[in-house]
Amino acid sequence: MRLLHLADLHIGKIVNNFSMLEDQSYILDQIIELVKEYKPNAVILAGDIYDRSVPPAEAVSLLNKFLDNVLIGLNTPVLAIAGNHDSADRLQFGSNLFAKNNLFIEGVFTRNIRKVKLNDEYGPVNFYLVPFADSPVVREAFDNAEVKCLNDAMKCIVEKIEENLEEGERHVMITHGYITEGGNELETCESEKNLVIGGTEYVDVSLFNKFHYTALGHLHCPQKAGSERVRYAGSPLKYSFSEEKHKKSATLVDLDQDGNVNISLLELKPLRDMRSIKGNLDGLTSPGFYNHANRNDYIRAVLTDDGELIEPMAKLRQVYPNTMILEIERKDGFLNTSFMSSKERMEKTPIELFKSFYKFHTRREMSELELEIAQEIFVEIENEVE
Repeated sequence: MRLLHLADLHIGKIVNNFSMLEDQSYILDQIIELVKEYKPNAVILAGDIYDRSVPPAEAVSLLNKFLDNVLIGLNTPVLAIAGNHDSADRLQFGSNLFAKNNLFIEGVFTRNIRKVKLNDEYGPVNFYLVPFADSPVVREAFDNAEVKCLNDAMKCIVEKIEENLEEGERHVMITHGYITEGGNELETCESEKNLVIGGTEYVDVSLFNKFHYTALGHLHCPQKAGSERVRYAGSPLKYSFSEEKHKKSATLVDLDQDGNVNISLLELKPLRDMRSIKGNLDGLTSPGFYNHANRNDYIRAVLTDDGELIEPMAKLRQVYPNTMILEIERKDGFLNTSFMSSKERMEKTPIELFKSFYKFHTRREMSELELEIAQEIFVEIENEVE
């Protein structure tokens, strides 16, 4: 059986105030061409189909168009689950009706794990659809007080499936989470949302030993999780500059009659790449620099100019209209936080941001007296707001 494994579409995502819908439409059209060319028996969507629990109407319309092309136009079944970004209830709506048209979608987790049986020339392949659910949800569903973490939760789920695992048949798990071998770290990126408050809990890959293939979602870099039989498809597009070195792909899985897998990564080429450029403003905006690249790419620009700059973002966007982030780096290594990403700024306190601002404009650190005065002012402002 041939499967096309996808995950983390994040349809409707906005990156640094830029809507990614046009890019997502372009990449989904490319995926449809892959379905036409490679003719998989099924397409897998392993969670985070939408970027947020209440997606915009344009995002819903784009997913509908994609599913219509795959299900009706190409007569290819789709197996999908909810990830941690999705609204489980919204994805669950109409799932029984959709199944009649070969769209098997599981949004809400229950103790009755959904099993879908598809057949090829060698017989049946059983798919187990396990949407993302945190440990309290699983603990309540199974009425099992021993479920304390995500690994406990998945162990409970897998044991339930294994109670009725048919010998001699092939089995594929579809789920969403942080799965690794013995806690070894995998490649992660900024655009992945933590599965639990306060950090990341991992699920041990050994739990999936009895499945011939496990299709994962959550991590945005295509990679194996300790075994070629347990893989992340990765996101089809770059959604942060921490992903700029990623090679995005769709994962083609060939499952033979004995359940052995052969993996091929089918490259996906974006409408606009996401990349960083570094240098002085004049150099970056000269034809000799930009003529050999796509000026419409999403850009993070790091300027190394020493002097005062007048409207550097406006000048950059005259050449690179999709400049997302502008940072200014001085010779002393100081980076102007006023051009940092929103994530980086949110991690700093107001006084830390002010200290960076002060250093950038005065080229020196604040004295103890100046820092004390600034802290008093911030306290007064906070009291007035309250």
